[in-house]
Amino acid sequence: MYKLYGSTTSPYVRRLRIWLANTQHEFINMQIFESEDRTILITKNPALKVPALEHVEGDESTLIYDSRVIYRYLSEQLDYASLSWDQENQLTLVDSVNDSLVQMFLLSKSDVVADTDKLFFKLQKERVNNVLAELNEQVERGKFNSWNYPAICLFSLIDWIEFRSLHNLKGLSALLDFHQENAQRIEVTATDPRM
Repeated sequence: MYKLYGSTTSPYVRRLRIWLANTQHEFINMQIFESEDRTILITKNPALKVPALEHVEGDESTLIYDSRVIYRYLSEQLDYASLSWDQENQLTLVDSVNDSLVQMFLLSKSDVVADTDKLFFKLQKERVNNVLAELNEQVERGKFNSWNYPAICLFSLIDWIEFRSLHNLKGLSALLDFHQENAQRIEVTATDPRM
């Protein structure tokens, strides 16, 4: 039995929920900043991050802590093909934007005002702009035409950016079209954080 611990709003959790749509698993929706769920989370992931996966087999259980590692673990368990190096690079790009925007989002929730003259904010903005432009170009070249794990990760990122109003995607028409083309998939609507 696979148990996926996370929140409905995390793009890292959502990508796995979409990918696991046809795989039997239990999703444990957590309010990770509330004390009761935080206590559970620390027993499942000492890094206090979501997602976390628990694979229970009889009396044994295995815990996996990171979305990328969870994907790799489940791919091996389910006998799926490994990602190509090109796809691994796509995930690195998607994750770099996710990581930067998560940090910026948490700072804004902590009432820290983004000052673009400060090095931290300047570097995050530069990374986000550069990587989104590269991902937009890759979508234009058809690199995300298949609905596979990297495409699911890209969709989850774009949808989270739109959901949280984290970045202006104007001018990134390929990303916006990609988002719109996939927004009505059953597994996407079933995991929509707005619901």
